[in-house]
Amino acid sequence: MQVADPGRPTLRGRLILGAAWVVARLPEQPLVAVANAAGGIWYRIAPAKAAQARANLRRVCMGLDAQGRGSALVRRAATDPAALEQIVRGLFRHAARYYLEVLRAGRYESAAMLARIDVLTPDEVREGLQGGHPVILAGMHYGAIEVATIAARSLIGSDFVAPMELVEDPALRRWFVTTRSRVGVQIIPMKDARRVLLRALKAGTSVGLVSDRDVLGGGLSIPFFGHPAPIPPGAPLLAIETGIPLYVAVARRIEHLRYQGALTLVPMPPPGPLRERLTALTEAMVRGFEDLLADDPSQWWGAFHPIWPDLALSGTKPGHASTSTEAAS
Repeated sequence: MQVADPGRPTLRGRLILGAAWVVARLPEQPLVAVANAAGGIWYRIAPAKAAQARANLRRVCMGLDAQGRGSALVRRAATDPAALEQIVRGLFRHAARYYLEVLRAGRYESAAMLARIDVLTPDEVREGLQGGHPVILAGMHYGAIEVATIAARSLIGSDFVAPMELVEDPALRRWFVTTRSRVGVQIIPMKDARRVLLRALKAGTSVGLVSDRDVLGGGLSIPFFGHPAPIPPGAPLLAIETGIPLYVAVARRIEHLRYQGALTLVPMPPPGPLRERLTALTEAMVRGFEDLLADDPSQWWGAFHPIWPDLALSGTKPGHASTSTEAAS
């Protein structure tokens, strides 16, 4: 098999870079309409992706219904296939919006973006992001993660460090690193990230990790809506090792190009054996994820991937990295 020259950009990379150049120079509102339409087309031409998302979202809706939480649509989707399909279709549109936000990341200005976010947890934001101390932010493949990143960096007032899956295309990799550095995010490879993140925290720098999907393997088996799923324990382990507070963070899309932002402190478990504390803190983080999903599971584009081993439909088991080039995944 012929291997692409690692020093030259691939066709896919050139297309993405070209698209980023174009969309950064166009008004946002019509681009959102295009992204929504593209998401609808994507839903129709990707039945395997829709099947995996459907299985995962059905479990989420059933879990929320059992907990007595979620919107009327979510509660209905627990037993009504038509309602569930409405959420699945919405997922494709939100995923397309995510890719649009990635392409426009270098265009966003921090002050303007903050003005578009309705903060649901102002006390936690003041204490966590504006308290003058480092924090550990655990996010999901959910909502407007680019917006959450820009807002967090702006409120913290200094750069923070985040691991990312390496992109094979060198030009595309440089673009990801450059666009994120413009908004104050230092990207590091996911492999051996723990050592770099630990050093950053000890130096007073905040870090952020996306923690709802076990990309590298070795995750802890944690109940997630009542069923075991491998969850990466990196963020909880860093919190235990350093004593630095761990927060679950999110920015979800609402109407008229606005967002809702929330920050939730994950309670630290009492002293005890490391394994017990790590499991307890990871479980508490996952409960925070469940709270986030209760508001709008159609924004959880992590659902495109296997999350629970018993629901893996695509042949890629949880705990194995995909070939995706998604940022911060």
